[in-house]
Amino acid sequence: MSDPQSPEVEAWKRFCQRIEALGERILEDDFPNAPRDRTEGIAHLADQVSCWLGWAIPHGDPATPFFHRSNDLFTQWGGPNQDNAYHHARVEPGRRYRIAGRMQSCEHFVITFRVGFMHMKEWGTKASITSVERGIEPGDDFEILVGGDGSDPDFFPIPDGVTTLSLREYYVDWQEAEPATFTIECLDDVPAPLPSAETLVGQLDHALEQVESSMFGWNDYLKEHRAEGQDNVFAPQQTVAKGLSDARYAFLFWNLAPGEALVIETDVPRARYWGLQLATMGWFEQVDPIHRITSINHRQAIPSADGLIRFVLAHEDPGVPNWLDTAGHPVGLLTYRWFWPESDPSPSARHVPFEGVRDALPPDTPTIDAATRRDEIRARKRHLAWRFRT
Repeated sequence: MSDPQSPEVEAWKRFCQRIEALGERILEDDFPNAPRDRTEGIAHLADQVSCWLGWAIPHGDPATPFFHRSNDLFTQWGGPNQDNAYHHARVEPGRRYRIAGRMQSCEHFVITFRVGFMHMKEWGTKASITSVERGIEPGDDFEILVGGDGSDPDFFPIPDGVTTLSLREYYVDWQEAEPATFTIECLDDVPAPLPSAETLVGQLDHALEQVESSMFGWNDYLKEHRAEGQDNVFAPQQTVAKGLSDARYAFLFWNLAPGEALVIETDVPRARYWGLQLATMGWFEQVDPIHRITSINHRQAIPSADGLIRFVLAHEDPGVPNWLDTAGHPVGLLTYRWFWPESDPSPSARHVPFEGVRDALPPDTPTIDAATRRDEIRARKRHLAWRFRT
């Protein structure tokens, strides 16, 4: 029989007890607490437990790294981009690593060298590598060497303090095609590790810290940003301090009763990538990306004849192009992203009755019937099945 006082057991008990308490805590009034919010919140908590245990334990050793999928369709936190697949691996400055694979249908990728994640006390991006800079295109094979002691010019140095290599794959043209393959390996000679109680205790405590920081941190982040602005109005553009330097964002917190809608109008930024996406309050997850259209990027958006692009954010289908479906959420976050920009857009939003949506659009706005909308959603589902295949 195991010793109930062993450090591993005590760490596991501590983890379980605090997760149980956290499940009660997120039902309080400073979190979203309508019945639907509570259901989504408990599901999100379970998702965070799965995510951070997976990150802390099987992906916890920088000497034997493997890519861990998180912050996308299945384990979400921090408002993930629907056009990305995200992977993370442990790395350590001074060690040498080889990242290799094949682009397949991936259009481009970004590798960032990070200190932790944004919801942690210590975090930041210290360097990046992009496929565009390296001349890597869809279908190409590639190899990237990182780390080392700085003496080999073929190796991209890992800055001091970095703990994590993060990978964003971009799929802007949502097609049914093979996604990219990425591998990472440590090139140093590494002895086989032995099980260690001290290591496991540290990993469990790290997973607990990540779960708690994610649950509290993103809820606070959304409340603070909403309080700084006005509902149904775009806040001034922002960059994320210590984040990807070429990323720009504009937030709009919607607050729509039944029978209301927002008509969003924007000029087109000169940027390698741009798009609008919806996220939930509290949990900062994507609003249902599988069964609904809750993101539209620059390849998917249909412009008006005057060159501007107009979106409709509504609870019901208005029968026009560029509908963003709230999935019935009365309140949420719309994020306008534009990356690697040469110019900035000037988006605006008009709060209108749902029955007045078409009057707020140009007269030549086409009609999208129910069958066409179903076809759009089916096409998106087929792409997601490819992008997140086993």
